[in-house]
Amino acid sequence: MYPDFKELLSALNAHQVKYLVVGGYAVSFHAAPRATRDLDILIKADPENGRAAFAALVQFGAPLEGLSSHDLIEPGSFYRMGAPPVMVDILPRISGVDFEEAWQRRVSVIIDDTLTAPFISREDLLAAKIAAGRPQDLADVAALGAGRDAGVDHDPDS
Repeated sequence: MYPDFKELLSALNAHQVKYLVVGGYAVSFHAAPRATRDLDILIKADPENGRAAFAALVQFGAPLEGLSSHDLIEPGSFYRMGAPPVMVDILPRISGVDFEEAWQRRVSVIIDDTLTAPFISREDLLAAKIAAGRPQDLADVAALGAGRDAGVDHDPDS
């Protein structure tokens, strides 16, 4: 995982943001590692969590001109920073997943000696990928079907 990604996850943790790592990094954790263009982060879409996420982005040094904490939780929107392969998407919603239910099923992933991050469960990731239905999502569904068991802490880069 890129150092910038680790720094951002640390800031989210420091501000007690309710978030889940989703997308390619989650697929790499639950199945076989695969190339990904970005880090996708699903945040709980409520005002308090939006303020905490905004504070974490300020701490991280994200470009926030013209952005408010409300923008981070607005339905149908997302916040993107960086450029591939070190790009981050902050999402208030993803298809096929209820945040509160997914939060209850989250998996704590040890990133390194100083960082643990909440990842979406395999079950919820499958639901999201099926709901999205794009070619890469369907390839991820196949990989997740053949992947390793969820719920065990291990290195997402392995």
